[in-house]
Amino acid sequence: MTRLPRWADLVLVPLISLALAFAISALVILAIGQNPVEALKVMVTGALGSSYGWGYTLYYATNFIFTGLAVAVAAHAGLFNIGAEGQASLGGLGVALVALSLPWPHWGVALSAAMVGAALFGAMWAFVPAILQAKRGSHIVITTIMFNFLAAALLNWLLVNVLRPVGSMDPASARFPEGTQLPRLTDMAAAMGIEWGKSTPANISFLIALAACLLVWLLIWRTPLGYEIRAFGRSERAARYAGIRPTRIIVIAMMISGGLAGMMAINNVMGEAGRLLLNSAEGAGFIGIAVALMGRNHPVGIVLAALLFGFLYQGGAELALWTSIPRELIVVIQALVILFTGALDNMVRMPLNRLFGAR
Repeated sequence: MTRLPRWADLVLVPLISLALAFAISALVILAIGQNPVEALKVMVTGALGSSYGWGYTLYYATNFIFTGLAVAVAAHAGLFNIGAEGQASLGGLGVALVALSLPWPHWGVALSAAMVGAALFGAMWAFVPAILQAKRGSHIVITTIMFNFLAAALLNWLLVNVLRPVGSMDPASARFPEGTQLPRLTDMAAAMGIEWGKSTPANISFLIALAACLLVWLLIWRTPLGYEIRAFGRSERAARYAGIRPTRIIVIAMMISGGLAGMMAINNVMGEAGRLLLNSAEGAGFIGIAVALMGRNHPVGIVLAALLFGFLYQGGAELALWTSIPRELIVVIQALVILFTGALDNMVRMPLNRLFGAR
């Protein structure tokens, strides 16, 4: 089969897949008696038409960057980490335990400690599935799915029986001390004399997510460990022959993956909620799978895909608020984007292969 040029694989295939997803979405909107052009206008205006909309879009995108990177690192090692949701939830527990442990004097100190706590708890939650895959041959997809449910059950028990403040009926931890409050992008813009994104949850975690993209790029493409991860992901037999130890690569790749997923909690738990809530991950771990697939497991692609899903989340919220289109339809649109950019990728790729082959 003819191999697609790199630009076509990275740009043309995702764009055509997106166009197909939005075309089917438009037909669905027409089928319920609504105007798809007006719906698109509301989504674009609500998500990108103001600094307020951009603030929420970047907030959602931050979550998806972390979970997308988590899935991508595992994928480079040939592992399908479907447990980013549970790892992000446990990362929230790590953040909460760090934040509530001391009266932090400054957000910078608290942030550094919380990042360690989030990454450590996320990595720990990925370690057991990794060692089961490496030592016992247990399938990583099955074990990570199971650990998503275990994470939800553990968090539920801890929030109800251990971390919930006395007298509170809400299954949530106590509020974090004032010294843990992260600066929002609004505050950072105001410090430069710019009024931007008032009353939005976007915070410094977005910049940390971009830094994580750079670090993942350096790790995967500029270090010996990254070479070993990619070599193992391409061919386990060849990697063994080259002296690469499978157990080491599986465990390291999965723990890095889990740590990145756990880091998501600095955005939504520490940066936005200021306490640990029951469903803190809110499905971002599963969206990260679509983000990594659409971004071709490359940090630049992951940022672009995360921004797209951030747009869909914020634009969908505005659509449900200002039109009579039901909220469930937004989930349908998101599902169509995931379907065409992930599961039906070959439906676009194969005709393009034939087209480029004919040329």
